[in-house]
Amino acid sequence: MNKIEPYSDPREADLRGVNLRGADLRGVNLREANLCWSDLNRANLCEADLYGANLCGVSLCWSDLSQANLRKTDLSQANLRGANLREADLSLADMNRANLSQTDLSQADLSQADLGGANLRGANLCGANLREANLRGANLCGANLCGADIDYSCWPLSCGSVDIVIDERIAKQLLSHAFIVGIEFFPGKLTDDQKKWLNTFHRIQDGSVKGL
Repeated sequence: MNKIEPYSDPREADLRGVNLRGADLRGVNLREANLCWSDLNRANLCEADLYGANLCGVSLCWSDLSQANLRKTDLSQANLRGANLREADLSLADMNRANLSQTDLSQADLSQADLGGANLRGANLCGANLREANLRGANLCGANLCGADIDYSCWPLSCGSVDIVIDERIAKQLLSHAFIVGIEFFPGKLTDDQKKWLNTFHRIQDGSVKGL
């Protein structure tokens, strides 16, 4: 297995299109490095620092990126199928049209990340922070969002958001919003118990959203 030593100044590292398949990059400093269109399949990038790196179009299938710093990285069009991104920092990252199918994103920080058009089919997003994330056009079929924070995110209203595993907190969040704006079109009346349940939505409780 290849072993890559840290760069003294990673911003000078031009690794565009290189083959680093299976490389051992644990804890390496590649801040702002250019790795676009490189092959990093099955590489070990656990705890690596890739802050602001250019990873556009990179292939990271089945790689280990657990606890890695990927804040503000460009991962647009990247292929991360099956990658381990557990507890990784992906805040403010650009993952537009990235393939994140079957990835482990549990406990990852995806706040303010751009996931527009991303493929998250079958992804594990348990406990992930998706606050203010852009999910417009994302495919979430089969994804698990139990315990995830989706406050202020852009929830996709498409076929890709139908078959998703969610918890009670998210169910209250989605249903409360739907009933608040569309209660007049609902046939019949909500029972007092149903209203009471919906009004336990955390944003109604803290006064951010009006109750039913």
